[in-house]
Amino acid sequence: MDLFSPVTLGDLELANRVVMAPLTRMRSGASGVPNDLVVEHYEQRAGVGLIITEGTYPRPESQAFVGQPGIVTDEQVEGWRRVATAVHARGGRIVMQVMHGGRVTHPDVNGGRRVEAPSALAINGAGHTEKGKQPYPVPHALTTEEAREVRDDFVAAARRAVEAGLDGVEVHGANGYLLHEFLSPASNRREDEYGGSPENRARFVIEVVTAVAEAIGAGRVGLRISPEHDIQDALETDRDDVRATYGTLLDALRPLGLAYLSVLHAEPAGELVQELRRRFDGPMIANSGFGTVTTREEAVALIDAAHADAVAVGRPVIANPDLVERWAGQHPENTPNAATFYAAGAEGYTDYPVLAQS
Repeated sequence: MDLFSPVTLGDLELANRVVMAPLTRMRSGASGVPNDLVVEHYEQRAGVGLIITEGTYPRPESQAFVGQPGIVTDEQVEGWRRVATAVHARGGRIVMQVMHGGRVTHPDVNGGRRVEAPSALAINGAGHTEKGKQPYPVPHALTTEEAREVRDDFVAAARRAVEAGLDGVEVHGANGYLLHEFLSPASNRREDEYGGSPENRARFVIEVVTAVAEAIGAGRVGLRISPEHDIQDALETDRDDVRATYGTLLDALRPLGLAYLSVLHAEPAGELVQELRRRFDGPMIANSGFGTVTTREEAVALIDAAHADAVAVGRPVIANPDLVERWAGQHPENTPNAATFYAAGAEGYTDYPVLAQS
């Protein structure tokens, strides 16, 4: 077993253990329909073992970024069908990350709709909108019934992703977005069955993932979490509470037999992540987070030491469409241009050279 050997994650058979992390790139325009540029971007990167798409919204209210793709309309489904077809033609595997932005949005981003969250608590900060940078608003606290409608939209999105030909979905439960907001005691101040104790705060995520797994098959479903990431005011500063909350979550999901658990944490080989991995008792994708760039050496070491079954990689995949070939042959890498990460157009998106062009 090494980074370049095949691995099976549920129903997903990967040619190698390098995974393209979900990367927000904002190239899908006002319609949220993946276009020719998006198709080319994913097609170029089909050499990784698994592509996890950028976060894709399952209902209009949940759009978090200008130019973010959705999986709500028939046109969006057809756009994703073109992406999946192109990736598969090159022998790749691709799953869609389904993401509800929660309170990390604004009416000037989501088409004038309400902003939804577990509790009516605004993020301390500002976000980018069509009208420039604006403070995050106080969100609408979802009722119990409304939360279940959101759950159903996750299910509908997963069905549409499979209809579009993708190999599965990753439920986004990380990085301060809606599902993570339910998990965090700082963003969840509810007093119903979805708030209060670690067991209650984990309940909604359990229900969403279980419903998605029942709809499309657990072997096609992954879950992404980011315990202790402390981003976008979804703070988790009490290790005992973190262990109780995420332990409850994974104990409940373990019998489902999900395809994988993706964990974003600064210490993927550390005690907490490895405990959660044991409680999940299934394949784990490691991601050491935003603070440092994942290097070839780190990825190789994580697999060699059996701390993970695969490694999610971000910025190196942005800059190197042929990253697996480069890493396998220990070739030099292109340097990513951070100024184009959240821009528009082909620059810094589809124009990075491959080895044959270097």
